[in-house]
Amino acid sequence: MPTPANDAPLEVDCPQCSKRVPWGPESAYRPFCSKRCQLLDLGAWAEESHRISGESAMDEADIETLLAQADKDAPLS
Repeated sequence: MPTPANDAPLEVDCPQCSKRVPWGPESAYRPFCSKRCQLLDLGAWAEESHRISGESAMDEADIETLLAQADKDAPLS
């Protein structure tokens, strides 16, 4: 495995507070700087403040409409 050009350990920004965090076993909460930042981030996901972009899930009415359309389109046997 190649070694980095400089022997400085890899550091990342804490996603919550942007403090620099060494990426290694000494950083128990990586990529977070602390348990507090880790829990704040988890809470934001639980409240749905953080979201992964994409299409919204279909609700029951949309599914019923698709099923009705599929029944109309289905060939008779």
